[in-house]
Amino acid sequence: MGQDFGNFIDGEWIGAASGETFESRNPADRNEVLGTFAKSGPGDVDRAVRAAARAYPEWMSTPAPGRADYLLRVGLILEQRKEELSEVMTREMGKTLPESRADLQEGIDFALYMAGEGRRFFGDTIPAELPNKVYMTMRHPVGVAGLITPWNFPIAIPLWKIAPALVSGCTAVFKPAEDTPLCAALLVDIFREVGLPPGVLNLVNGFGEETGAALVDHPEVDAISFTGSLDVGRMINEKCARSMKRCSLELGSKNALIVMPDAQLDLAVESAAWGAFATSGQRCTATSRLIVHDDIRAPFTDALLERVGGMKVGNGLESEVELAPVINEKQKDRVLEYIGVGKKEGATLLAGGEELTGDGYENGYFVAPTVFDDMTPDMRIAKEEIFGPVTGIMRVESVEEAIAAANGVDFGLSCAIYTYDITNVFRAVQQLEFGIVYVNAPTIGAEIQVPFGGMKNTGNGHREAGPQALDEFTEWKTVGIDFSGKLQRAQMR
Repeated sequence: MGQDFGNFIDGEWIGAASGETFESRNPADRNEVLGTFAKSGPGDVDRAVRAAARAYPEWMSTPAPGRADYLLRVGLILEQRKEELSEVMTREMGKTLPESRADLQEGIDFALYMAGEGRRFFGDTIPAELPNKVYMTMRHPVGVAGLITPWNFPIAIPLWKIAPALVSGCTAVFKPAEDTPLCAALLVDIFREVGLPPGVLNLVNGFGEETGAALVDHPEVDAISFTGSLDVGRMINEKCARSMKRCSLELGSKNALIVMPDAQLDLAVESAAWGAFATSGQRCTATSRLIVHDDIRAPFTDALLERVGGMKVGNGLESEVELAPVINEKQKDRVLEYIGVGKKEGATLLAGGEELTGDGYENGYFVAPTVFDDMTPDMRIAKEEIFGPVTGIMRVESVEEAIAAANGVDFGLSCAIYTYDITNVFRAVQQLEFGIVYVNAPTIGAEIQVPFGGMKNTGNGHREAGPQALDEFTEWKTVGIDFSGKLQRAQMR
């Protein structure tokens, strides 16, 4: 039996009002229970929100550098405990240990980056058209923020939301995914350890339909930041619109990697394999479409199949494992269903396509790395997010056709093109309808100092990471100061 955690509300660990709990289990070995966690209801959410609302006036009045100091200390502790927490993450979420270390490092980097933003909490000074008058702008926190995060990056994505919210002067209620509550609890406990004032950051565990919905609906929550599925994001967007609540959404995608004839073949193949199968394809930036020019398609396909055939699948704690389990049985069934859809639609299965069973796999959720060929734009596997170790090859005959194919979906998060033709590079950069475009680099691997977010149904225009992350949690206030000592009328001339 693992650890037991309640909710973290107003600086204390407490159980759910109902006394109900749920378990977190290892996706590589579902017999291993990692912990028992409070199953929160609307009453628990209300208690957390009220604690955040009480803490808000003093916290927003704390100078931004002072708020940032807590993030600095959190980042340093995460760095000290990186190996321990990486192992916990692999056991709870399933990803390979090197990927868990990278998840932790991304969280560390962003905590430290946002700590720096506390001393760069800039506005502007703007000249007035009248004499002896000046304007300035300053950021003002939106208030109490509800933060709802997914399970695939259980440290990095929470910090993508918590860090800018807190440094902006917001207080927060954090609702993590029910599949990774242990990572969330250990992260929040580090904020407690560094002495964050009670009520500034609160944690409520539970399930989306009850806990998450109560957080979105609460009248004292001023902003919602959500990362998750398109369907849930749409519901949240509608609810927030009715109450005029700030809403930031990071939703699904259907990312593409374009390979042109002049591409460096080995680089393109390795990037495609990494983009498609890292985290078992459970990334919002995963490469689920390989758009390959006919002139290079045969050698690319052969090399990709050789690379995929050599992938070791297993428990993420084992050395040399490249493909770990998917998160749970529901996700495994979803992936297998999409593989079946691809076969029925006429795509050619080249590799994988089945659940792995037998020695070492019997207690986990393992799906073989799967590659389709002859995928066409009208197929569901070419249009819908699968979120698993599945990718498909689409053939094209020109860069124009490749760009059109890449753009021919309802999402637009990440796209890559492999070419050394400068004309094709700039044509792609200009015409691709994606929030992130890479040239000769894979669709995954965003860095924390640049804005992250997508176009179309991938989100609603907000960006996470980079200095733009502060825009989620602040409003601009314009201040005009007239020191002329007389009434001056703008535009009256």
